[in-house]
Amino acid sequence: MSPPLPHVAPAEVEEALAARMSEIALKEKEQQTQARASGLGLGYINLVGFPIGPETIAVVPEAEAERLQAVCFLKTTAEIRLASTNPTNPGVQELGQTLGAKYHANVGLYMVSEHSLESALRNYRRLPKITKRISGIALAQADVERYRQEIKDFRHLGRYLKDASMTDVFTILLAGAIEAESSDVHIEAADQAIHVRYRIDGVLIPVATLEYALWPRIISRIKLIAGLKLNITSAPQDGRITIYLEDDKIDVRVSTLPTAFGESVVLRLLRSSASNIQFSDLGMRGKARDVLRQEIERPNGMIIVTGPTGSGKTTTLYAVLNQLNKPDTKIITLEDPIEYKLEGINQSQVDWAKGYTFAKGLRSILRQDPDIIMVGEIRDLDTAETSIQAALTGHLVLSTVHTNDAAGAIPRFLAMGAKTFLLAPALNTVVAQRLVRRVCDRCQREDELDARMNEQVKITLAAIPKSSGYAVDPGRPLRFVRGGGCDNCHGLGYRGRIGIFEVLVVNDEIEKIILEGKVSEYAMRAAASRQGMITMVQDGLLKALDGITTVEEVFRVAQ
Repeated sequence: MSPPLPHVAPAEVEEALAARMSEIALKEKEQQTQARASGLGLGYINLVGFPIGPETIAVVPEAEAERLQAVCFLKTTAEIRLASTNPTNPGVQELGQTLGAKYHANVGLYMVSEHSLESALRNYRRLPKITKRISGIALAQADVERYRQEIKDFRHLGRYLKDASMTDVFTILLAGAIEAESSDVHIEAADQAIHVRYRIDGVLIPVATLEYALWPRIISRIKLIAGLKLNITSAPQDGRITIYLEDDKIDVRVSTLPTAFGESVVLRLLRSSASNIQFSDLGMRGKARDVLRQEIERPNGMIIVTGPTGSGKTTTLYAVLNQLNKPDTKIITLEDPIEYKLEGINQSQVDWAKGYTFAKGLRSILRQDPDIIMVGEIRDLDTAETSIQAALTGHLVLSTVHTNDAAGAIPRFLAMGAKTFLLAPALNTVVAQRLVRRVCDRCQREDELDARMNEQVKITLAAIPKSSGYAVDPGRPLRFVRGGGCDNCHGLGYRGRIGIFEVLVVNDEIEKIILEGKVSEYAMRAAASRQGMITMVQDGLLKALDGITTVEEVFRVAQ
């Protein structure tokens, strides 16, 4: 006996029948659209379910796409494809010509049905949360956030990249860098492979190796998103991307450089939250902190921060500006480039191509009646002399120079040609600094130093001036820590960085040395020691004694 047929409600039958009829109707409309396209000698495309990336759909602004009933559904280095319900519309054809000229690409027009176009237009719903707002094409925030949740350890990044589509590779690299709190992403074409490295807490860490065959597609996608010219491979280029996260905004500066096997790409991630750093967060303490706090409250003079590239000079200056930023104070900065936007402060960016240099910009700033001026870098006599004159005429001037330590800043000014009788009264303080990695607080363990290192530490600590207030008892047992490596620090043993500093105040003794013309780094160091200055190495070792960093790290960056 046959089993009874299942009972089906009449309403369910009607719904299924209606769905089937709708499916047949849509199929007939697609066939009609295809026939119309063939009659006009145009291509036909059905965009229902067709994958269109955010950077592709954004080629045509949403308002224009709605008005012309046209969308971009494919974009490569050499070709752009537009789909429209009416490709013969002069407006659509003019759009194609404009895009062809803008991207130096061939443009193909395709016909779609209204239903197909509506499906494609829904891709614009992802664009309110795009990351690219300044130049180039968009990168979806939702994709970045999704990969941030998945990639909890950048050491496994290669696993995600192995099976990822080319559309996702760049997003994965950025998401991994954000999750690892990397400051830079290096993507380099080598002889047989593509190497990807993250700079984490100042140290480059290899994270992935990709097949060299992928290089043309990777570099094209990076240039596309960053708004760079795809056809230029023999000259450096600079672009920018902005990533909007739920709790932060990240500007990504993109730099490309021609190399033997392709191009080297460096992405610098600049977090807006870094601009909110406070003076108390820098890592200064004791006499150095108190002296600098007192010096920045003076109404005029020069405060110079010195150190190599990547030592945190700009961050220190921003922290000082945040400390001084008040409604009754006019602050103007001159930077190259502006790394972070500071609320309530007028920031100006030099433009070397247009002749807007530090020296010319500084002279213009002085006509703006500022109280405090921040000059990104003093690198020539013109800028040095203008800065000194500003400091002598009632302005507080903050700036940077490139020297190894605080004692070297004064000889550097004199080497530029600065006059001693002007420099001596103008210069208030010189701060030298480096950044050391913090020991991960979740995997700390005791560190055993070898005999040579232990002796070097004892000699350095014994030289700390008693007047500094931080002299170390020679009989004190020296105990240090290091990180063992855990998930919190991605196995590195370090997480985050802190500054080590030396603060040289130009007192009467140092001013006299400058005026007498007996300036040398040795003389400056001796005078600074007599005033109780702790050197960067000594400050670092004191932090190592407190379990903040390691001895190895201090000597790595400051020896």
